[in-house]
This record gives sequence, C-alpha cells and structure tokens, in this order.
Amino acid sequence: MNVLPEVAIEAFGVAMVGYVASLALAQGSAKKFKYTVDDNQELLAHGLSNVIPSFFFCIPSAAAMGRTALLYSTGARTQVACLVSCALILVVIYAVGPMLYWMPMCVLASIIVVGLKGMLMQFRDLKKYWNVDKIDWSIWVSTYVFTICFAANVGLLYGVVCTIVIVIFRFPRAKTLNLKNMKEVEYKYKTEDNCESLKQVKIISVNNPLVFLNARKFHADLIKIIQKDSTSTQAYEDVNKCEQNTLLCSFSNVSCRESLLQPCHGERHALILDCSGLNFFDYTGVSVLLQVYMDCKNRHIDVLLAHCKASLIKAMQYGGNLESENPVFFESISSAIGAIQINRNYSKFSEQSEV
Repeated sequence: MNVLPEVAIEAFGVAMVGYVASLALAQGSAKKFKYTVDDNQELLAHGLSNVIPSFFFCIPSAAAMGRTALLYSTGARTQVACLVSCALILVVIYAVGPMLYWMPMCVLASIIVVGLKGMLMQFRDLKKYWNVDKIDWSIWVSTYVFTICFAANVGLLYGVVCTIVIVIFRFPRAKTLNLKNMKEVEYKYKTEDNCESLKQVKIISVNNPLVFLNARKFHADLIKIIQKDSTSTQAYEDVNKCEQNTLLCSFSNVSCRESLLQPCHGERHALILDCSGLNFFDYTGVSVLLQVYMDCKNRHIDVLLAHCKASLIKAMQYGGNLESENPVFFESISSAIGAIQINRNYSKFSEQSEV
C-alpha cells in the first residue's frame, strides 16, 4: 500500500485504456457478427479479470487489437481460437523467445505493424467522418496526434475531455421542439370529427431530454412559437375586449348583450405538448414546464401534455400548482384532442343555455 500513491495515476490510465480498447473491440465484433454487448457486464468482467490476478503479480489484462485483427483474418468464431493462440504464445515465450533476442527492433516493429493492419486501415474512415461531422473528425485527428506525441493515457484523457466539452456546448444549441404538420394530424384524426377543433390547436413534440443545459432554450423556443402564432394573439385580445365589455355593461344598462357575446364566442386556443421524446429530465426541466404552463394560462391558452411518463406527471404535480378544472395529462394526442372537443362543446352549450 505504500507505493499506491505513486502508481495510482498510471494505474488509472492503464485501466481506462484497457477497458475502452476492449469495449471498442467488443462493440466492433458485435456489429460484425450481429450480437449485442452489455457495457456493464464487460466492465465487471474486466474488473474481476484484473483484481484476482493482481495478487499473483500478473500483467493487467485487456483485449489486444493486433490479436483480434489476426483472429478476424483467420476466421475465428469461438473462444477455442483464444485458447489456441494462448498456447502458441506460451510456446513462443518459452521456446522461440530466446532465439528472437538478437533480432533487430525494426523486424519486431514490422510484426506489430502487420498485426495492427486492421486498426491502421481505419484511417480510411476519416473521409466519412469529414463528410458527416467535421467536429468528430477533428476530435479523431487531435486525439491520435496526442496519443502519438505523448502517451496512450494522455491521448485518451484528451479525447474524453474534448468530447465532454463539445457535448456540453452543442447540447444547449440542439433543436428541442418540433411543430407537427397539422395536415397529417388532421388526416390521422379526421374520423373523430376533430378537424374543426384542430384549427385552434397547436401540437408540438419535445425531441430531446429536458435538463439544465437546454431548459432555457426550450422555454425561449416555445414562447417564440406561441408569439408567432397570430391567432393566439388575436384570441388574447378578444378575451381582453370581452372583459372590457363586461365592465362597461356593469356601469350602463344599455343593450350591450350582443356586443358582449360577440367577442366572447372566440374559442380558447390550446397547446398540446407531445412528451414521447422526453426521455429524462431534472428539476430545472420540470420547473420550465411548469413555467410554460403558467405563462400559457396567463395568455388564456390551454396546455395539455400527451405521452407523459409517470415520473414526469408525479414531478409536475409535486413541484407546482396544476389546479385546473380540466385534466392536463393524457395518454395520447387523440385523447387530448377529444378532451378539447368535449370542453368546447360543453362551453358552447353553456353559453346557449345562458342566452
């Protein structure tokens, strides 16, 4: 234990390089031979395979890119190939090794290069990375340069830090909302007699997780969509006119019933948030959803949430005041549209009965 502080940093680098390299090879093999790999199971296997031999002064074990590429080229399929290769390595170490002692280093280096030929051929993927995403291309090249110039653990640390920083900066700028095509929605739900209601409804799908990184952009984008909707602004103005007419009629007994009812007949607009793409969230995300609900309520716009997970419903009910005469959460968009239709038919019936 007295040498542990001196080797802890290097040991961490060795462990990270070994696990990442082994996991990358496992995922490549899974993609090639069409099977799945459990990352947690791989981590547990590597941990056990290194903890137990550590008491017997064994070298840390990890997947070897050269041997893996060689096994691919020979057509290996099962673990028997690994047993055969291990037996050959033992023979080389104990029998052939002394014969190779005087061999020049360039010859040994050529053997390693031939063994790593499959890995070196990945340079052909740079063109694909450049055409798909230039940021990924730059991370690939810079990580390779750092690994060659310094060490494998330094290059790995640089690549991980670079990726985390880029994700943090790119995630808040990603598109969080998607305004659904109303023609497709009308065609989908036209059998339910909701086409008339859809004219006053906006359906927006949430595409990304809602966390502190993109919560502010989500709120700004949603408010921007609401403000761009001229009909929503008109509905808000109609409600204000209705309230003003109510005050005027209270002071004068003039026959203002017609002027009072005319603007009030404008139907309240509705906003349906499709939360099927909202995979996870945090406290900031829930607070932004509650803030959007209150802002739309102040604008006299009904907000309905569809495809909500139970955890999101519980968090919103616990974190804010959702007291409303009408339900807020629905299992699907069609049920939300049906609820809007029912509420509006009930409102029209109430107004006619009052008249």
